[in-house]
Amino acid sequence: MSTTPAPAPAPGGSSTDDRAVPGFYAVIPAGGAGTRLWPLSRRGNPKFLLDLAGTGRSLLQATVDRLAPLTGEGGIVLVTGRQHVASARTQLPGLDEDSVLAEPSPRDSMAAIGLAAAVLEQRHGDVVIGSFAADQVITGQAAFEQAVREGVEAARAGYVVTVGIAASRPSTAFGYVRSGAPLGLEGAPTGLHAEGFTEKPDALTAQRYVRSGEYRWNAGMFITRTSVLLGHLADQRPELHDGLRRIAAAWDTPERDQVLADEWPGLEKIAIDHAVAEPVAAVGGVAVVPGNFGWDDVGDFNSLAALLPAADESGSKVLGDAGRVVRLESAGSVVVPASERVVTILGLDDVVVVDTPDALLVTTRARAQQVKSMVDAVRERGLDELL
Repeated sequence: MSTTPAPAPAPGGSSTDDRAVPGFYAVIPAGGAGTRLWPLSRRGNPKFLLDLAGTGRSLLQATVDRLAPLTGEGGIVLVTGRQHVASARTQLPGLDEDSVLAEPSPRDSMAAIGLAAAVLEQRHGDVVIGSFAADQVITGQAAFEQAVREGVEAARAGYVVTVGIAASRPSTAFGYVRSGAPLGLEGAPTGLHAEGFTEKPDALTAQRYVRSGEYRWNAGMFITRTSVLLGHLADQRPELHDGLRRIAAAWDTPERDQVLADEWPGLEKIAIDHAVAEPVAAVGGVAVVPGNFGWDDVGDFNSLAALLPAADESGSKVLGDAGRVVRLESAGSVVVPASERVVTILGLDDVVVVDTPDALLVTTRARAQQVKSMVDAVRERGLDELL
């Protein structure tokens, strides 16, 4: 398995590319350690830097590839932790220095997206931004671009826009957004009013949601004008808003490091969903644009299996060199041979085996969502070097 994918082409399409959306900036928050994909994904080498789809491109590179046609020169902004800047620059050599915003420490998605919005408004005035996580797998480029274009039109009309993914199954692993009446915007013909958000529901509720046809998965993609987002943040979380504004005012000055040191540690740690999307939806300020493209957040090894071709007639999946995996009377397994060893499985079905040079994970696909608990257990043992 490649953990050092080929460098990406320069992000931000040519200014003459007729696919580019004028005045649109794509923000890519790249944080988190992907703990449900441990020991493959770790703090120092998180999942967005890995080629989990077996394409030769990391998830981060694929995200930039997907967004570049929609943005002009310099239209992609990456927000990531300081410890990941060097790796991100290696994978994205065309990203200029001003397009990388380094966070001193993780403060969740509202701080990351709010920082990008405030810096971009400081530099360019009131522009439309779209936030797209660095660790998702999307197929169907044309449908993705169409959803973003409609989202931009709805954002220009003053909405905070989310992209709702058509739910292929009643998953309890994702949040949901409920859609209502049409927006009635010519430039966003499929846009709908968002009635509200629901966090990961139980199985029966998820089944009811999918049957109703009113609910879609909340993929965490948000499109809005900077003035609208920051205005809502000022109303909902004024201290967080004011801190981000002070940081943005100093970002392109020699005072950046000092202001970051003063302000960043005290910023509220909260997701954009809770800080803005949910309360604004309650008063009619959020729209949802249907996203009719393939989407997966690669949240665990079971979902990873859906992205990989079958290794043989047993339905087992391998990420990496299938020649280093030997199975007998074993079906439906997910195997990641990421060390020099050969992995052998005898008489076990639906297991997950992740073999790295310093840590081995063995579990079942049914318990893939619980790998985060194993990370907690490893931390409690004081084995932080493995995280």
